[in-house]
Amino acid sequence: MNSPTLPKIDLSTFFLSVSSAAFWGMGITPPGSQEKPQIDLEMARHNIDLLELIEEKTRGNRTPDESKLAEQLLFETRMRFVELERQLKAGSKA
Repeated sequence: MNSPTLPKIDLSTFFLSVSSAAFWGMGITPPGSQEKPQIDLEMARHNIDLLELIEEKTRGNRTPDESKLAEQLLFETRMRFVELERQLKAGSKA
């Protein structure tokens, strides 16, 4: 049985993995995915909180590239989460 080669786990890969889980919780699936998007805001929030925790606990121990990636991922996941919440609230009022 041939399984795909997975990338080496490092801090950047871990940040990307957690942020991907947050995006999946927001119903954002990877391009080409055959899965039907499902929204699970609790899962998304949990993974954003985890990303924040990792960012906080590794501060001062990251490379500049890792720090930039962490900041970008946190910004993007937070903004998308807020926008999705806004859309869902607006849709429930309609």
